[in-house]
Amino acid sequence: MLNALSVDVEDWFQVGAFETVIARDDWDSLPHRVERNSDAVLALFEKADVKATFFTLGWVAQRYPALIRRIAEAGHEVASHGWDHKRVFTLNAATFRADLERARIVIEDACGQSPTGYRAPSFSIDARTPWAHSVLAEEGYAYSSSVAPIRHDHYGWPEAPRFAHRPLPDADLIELPVTTVELAGYRMAAGGGGFFRLLPYGLSNWAVRRVNGHEGRPAIFYFHPWDMDPGQPRVRNAPVRSRLRHYTRLSAMEGKLLKLLDAHQWGRTDEVVARERSRLP
Repeated sequence: MLNALSVDVEDWFQVGAFETVIARDDWDSLPHRVERNSDAVLALFEKADVKATFFTLGWVAQRYPALIRRIAEAGHEVASHGWDHKRVFTLNAATFRADLERARIVIEDACGQSPTGYRAPSFSIDARTPWAHSVLAEEGYAYSSSVAPIRHDHYGWPEAPRFAHRPLPDADLIELPVTTVELAGYRMAAGGGGFFRLLPYGLSNWAVRRVNGHEGRPAIFYFHPWDMDPGQPRVRNAPVRSRLRHYTRLSAMEGKLLKLLDAHQWGRTDEVVARERSRLP
């Protein structure tokens, strides 16, 4: 079973958990670590002999075009994470379309690839954005991986399907939700990110095996370059919960990732989408 491996390319100060304490106007004055951290991810993937999808902010691609070229030249997929991490439910259809176009232009200029995949910042396509998938289809995207079908204080659309589906009756666009597992009537996140970093490795390994074996579907896994960076600056005035989620077990992430990459088969998200498309009606 080929599982989708992905990286949300953003810097430590751009995360949703810090958006109330770090202003966008201050981003350029803060220490940038996204290039060095993304290069560390590329080295890790080379060591593990895997390819992945890098969902990249246009803001990052504009400032670090050489990084985006290195990602593409290494054989990875470069996809869109929007322009500057504004959550989709804070936009409307027109401003969302403009956000997509602005990011697409700089990503294409940086690496010569026009992104065909999209991931919403903080999985922010949900019941509040009924227009989002239509805009993506109209803009020529082949797939989205923007839905977290769980309940969470930060995001979530628990009523959404758990696996690949066509969200529109009149378009070929595929939505590929991040992985969840169900056990004893309880649905839990199992697609990487902070859940993978904070919780025991065995839980994520079991979840991938369960989704692959018991349900016969691929896992959709993600993390961020800053998840591997224990030396990143600390945001002392962030909420306690946000600090605990963001900074706990950063130094353990690389070893856990190598172990998971060795235990299962991984590839680019567009490859997994192509396989899932063939099974959909």
